[in-house]
Amino acid sequence: MNVNIFLKSAPGLTEVRIRKLRVGGFANFSTCDWPGELVATVFTQGCPWNCGYCHNPLLLPVKGENELSWDDVITVLRRRRALLDGVVFSGGEPTLQVALPDAIREVKALGFRVGLHSAGPYPERLAKILPQIDWIGFDVKAPFDSYDRVTGVPGSGAKACDCLDHILRSGVAYEVRTTVHPRLLDLAMITRLADDLQARGVNNYALQVFRADGCRIDDLLTKALFPTADLISILQGRFSSQCVRAT
Repeated sequence: MNVNIFLKSAPGLTEVRIRKLRVGGFANFSTCDWPGELVATVFTQGCPWNCGYCHNPLLLPVKGENELSWDDVITVLRRRRALLDGVVFSGGEPTLQVALPDAIREVKALGFRVGLHSAGPYPERLAKILPQIDWIGFDVKAPFDSYDRVTGVPGSGAKACDCLDHILRSGVAYEVRTTVHPRLLDLAMITRLADDLQARGVNNYALQVFRADGCRIDDLLTKALFPTADLISILQGRFSSQCVRAT
């Protein structure tokens, strides 16, 4: 199998050209990765952004220490066709890998519906695969002009904004969600983001309270979190479907 890796200029921004999907983890059963559906979840290896609260830090490098074979994953999925509603590609960032469209086609050929988790670093790639996606969970990190403080990558907000526009135009079922921590987003920023998303036509939005699992920044672990009631008050009446997910 031929593998070519091209390194971009921004730290951590790597494109992987590989015939088979790089898989950093696999859950053969999940009830939380696609609301209301019973799915298997494929965790792809690699992410171009460096969010300090990431709860899957082992998936950030483009090459993992304990990668799984995509062929083995497909073998398991064949055996579980009668047990699952769909398959979710999560990460890491699935759209990092140019093998993702082929992997989606293989899963669809088995009769599964396909879900995707993405933070939106690659607008053109996302636009091309959206017609094959049945549902997307889209992570909006911050107000689009404040993305760098979360992702650590200049210009990331513009790319995520473009991706959101693609999603809203596509008609694909979605959930937009934002992980919140007082050290990264204050209540005024969260309110400004909610206003912006509402104005753009988002109608399904969730605020997710920071989880300490996997966090690599000590300062995030010591700061008190927002009361859930404050977050609920920001969402109140803005979206047709809305929730606050606490740990």
